[in-house]
Amino acid sequence: MIIRKATLDDLDDIANLERECFPANEAATKDDFRERLKTYPNHFLLLFLESKLVAFIDGFCSDDADLTDEMYENPNLHDESGDWQMIFGLNTHPDYRMQGYASKLMNCFIIQARQEKRLGVVLTCKKELLDYYSKFGFVDEGISESVHGGVVWNQMRLAFKGELGCNKY
Repeated sequence: MIIRKATLDDLDDIANLERECFPANEAATKDDFRERLKTYPNHFLLLFLESKLVAFIDGFCSDDADLTDEMYENPNLHDESGDWQMIFGLNTHPDYRMQGYASKLMNCFIIQARQEKRLGVVLTCKKELLDYYSKFGFVDEGISESVHGGVVWNQMRLAFKGELGCNKY
């Protein structure tokens, strides 16, 4: 198993895996990923088994404490020194689910956010995933204002309050 940051050379594999994991109305497009990779490649982690991409996680950083639909659509809102690490997607190929790969990526992303002295990590998810993300310490903040893909999303937050001098939140 190899976990590494993404490059533009990974674009096709990332876009293909996204299509495997999300319905068309929720999935980011290849063009979306191209712009994201150009703007914040350090916030894409890929997990490979041999040469096959089986999972990835991505998102950007912002001083805004809440994840909005505009963030998905505009990679230029990324602020490398932003207080919050947003998560836009955690994807695992259907054939490789329930084997701990998503958890490995989530833990790496959380560690990276802590090392970068963020205030914490924010994501949105469907109701059925609330328990999964709570295992990492995320707290459900209720229904998000996001209507991305025409779906009801819950916003969850993992605040690093008091850690690494992060006392702003």
